[in-house]
Amino acid sequence: MYSTVFLRLEPLGLELVAAAALQAGHDVRLIDLQVETHDDYRRLIESWQPDFVALSGNYLANVPELIDLAKFTKQLLPRSFVCIGGHSASFVADAILADGEGAVDCVLRGEGEAGIGPLLEAVEQDRGAIDEVPGIVSPNGSGPKPVLVRSIDDLQPARHLLRHRRKYFLGHLDPCASIEFSRGCPWDCAFCSAWTFYGRGYRQRSADRIAEDLQLIREPGVFIVDDVAFIHERHALEIADSIRRAGLRKQFYLETRGDVLLRNRRVFEEWKEIGLEYMFLGIEALDEDALQRYRKRASLSGNFEALEFARSLGINVAINIIADPDWDADRFDAVRRWCMEVPEVVNISVNTPYPGTETWLTEARRLQTHDYRLFDIQHCVLPTRLPLDEFYRKLVETQQVLNKKHLSWSALRQVGFLAGKLLLQRQTNFIKSLWKFNSVYNAERLLDDHRRPLRYAIPDRPLDAGVRREDLYVHAAAANAGGSKRPGIGR
Repeated sequence: MYSTVFLRLEPLGLELVAAAALQAGHDVRLIDLQVETHDDYRRLIESWQPDFVALSGNYLANVPELIDLAKFTKQLLPRSFVCIGGHSASFVADAILADGEGAVDCVLRGEGEAGIGPLLEAVEQDRGAIDEVPGIVSPNGSGPKPVLVRSIDDLQPARHLLRHRRKYFLGHLDPCASIEFSRGCPWDCAFCSAWTFYGRGYRQRSADRIAEDLQLIREPGVFIVDDVAFIHERHALEIADSIRRAGLRKQFYLETRGDVLLRNRRVFEEWKEIGLEYMFLGIEALDEDALQRYRKRASLSGNFEALEFARSLGINVAINIIADPDWDADRFDAVRRWCMEVPEVVNISVNTPYPGTETWLTEARRLQTHDYRLFDIQHCVLPTRLPLDEFYRKLVETQQVLNKKHLSWSALRQVGFLAGKLLLQRQTNFIKSLWKFNSVYNAERLLDDHRRPLRYAIPDRPLDAGVRREDLYVHAAAANAGGSKRPGIGR
């Protein structure tokens, strides 16, 4: 739903895995089904006849589509090897194999750049040896634990393989590329699986390597994909210095935390000077109890202070608030009033227990659905205090604040000059998104999605208070040696 209205991001993970496969000596082609169709995919594999097909499962809601694509691929190319990987796929590997019914030869858990080369070699030389590849889960069982790439400086994304680069945008940044400055997160928010994927590891790219990457990016807008940008002041300032020396000028969008923003004020002042225009802050809650429940390890007063500081810099800020299924009408109304009072873009997401998060294991309330497609932080998969139809009406009413303030005709008048400039450049992603909100965000559509026939179900996970948090890790914590930096925040 987000990619219809707010953004459509460059598939950086696919480009990095493609770069690793190229480095291993293979012929590689890339198709992004965000911007191309299943017919385009069919024509590509029919004409090229690849020996190996890798599908990326970063978003849990896309798992059914991936399974169907795997089955479709096997029908067209029975001898091809089909692999699924990516962040979300790493947490539901066994279920994907079961639902694939033989069409999925393996799931590659963990960092795809590290595993793709050894897997391709095993498939080429001896398919029976794939179970020896780290990170592999196959019908025969699981191989060794996934390993991390030796250094995230080693690869530059294979951006040249994308055929429709002008289709990627993020709000006003149209077109917009993506870049990685660091990987992982040292915090341990209960609703998030970033830290469990990397075993709480945290690694940084070198400033010079980042500048080299930026020089290859032709788009004027750049989204920094880090889970939390600029955790370390020195690293952030080194990158800024490298950008200045290279004479680069871009418009940047990043995500960070309020406490990081306040601790590293100098960093954000410097970055405002070199092109930081937009920032996403995960405020998550407007009360201290919810912040503690989500284990944000941040205070409400600190978050509000961070907002004031960002405003003082002239940075455009977007905020996320998590709507809990337990909200009643009064809570929705209070949040909606606050959204109208602040100048920032406020997005409301729904608290969703994803596989790989602590809430997936410890949430006492039973899931009301196991449909992958509803795990998109816009549908509610837990019991609601309000009747579900009323919950969705209140949710959409609150989301409408975003539409009225930032995506309506009045908003278009405020950005009229920008819109005209984009039209002259034949960039229409942002402008088209202005009219899509009501067709995407409406209560009836949300309810209808619950009525769709269920084909593939997320496996049930009953409450298990005895599970250790380390059991959630995809990459073992001990594997974060060798270039990893673990700042020890929030322990």
